[in-house]
Amino acid sequence: MWMRIDPSDGVPIYDQIVRQVTFAVADGLLRPGELVPSVRELSRQLTVNPNTVARAYRQLQDEQVLRPVRGTGLAVAQGAAARCRKKRAALIRQRLQQFLNEARRSGLEKSELSSWIETEMARVYNAEAKK
Repeated sequence: MWMRIDPSDGVPIYDQIVRQVTFAVADGLLRPGELVPSVRELSRQLTVNPNTVARAYRQLQDEQVLRPVRGTGLAVAQGAAARCRKKRAALIRQRLQQFLNEARRSGLEKSELSSWIETEMARVYNAEAKK
């Protein structure tokens, strides 16, 4: 399964579901017209309350990522990939801003922080290239 929930993450579970569906659509793992698991099925797979999944799915419908298919369930909406890519970029930028603000408040020097970022980026992207 492409979705993983971490209850200790600090991000509400419904929001983790929204983000992961958004990222999956942005990455093309979920394509327009493709059905997502039912509320009951996903809640069982993730061992979370069905109301939590329903809340996430409602939000994804409000954001026009998912659309109801009569008698079938929910499918990825046409044009959702572009919207999801924009949302993913905004979420990542927001997290980066939070990180940088925390680093600045902690008194880290800009050069030290820059060095750490370069080191970690090299590590992450080199590990990805080896896959």
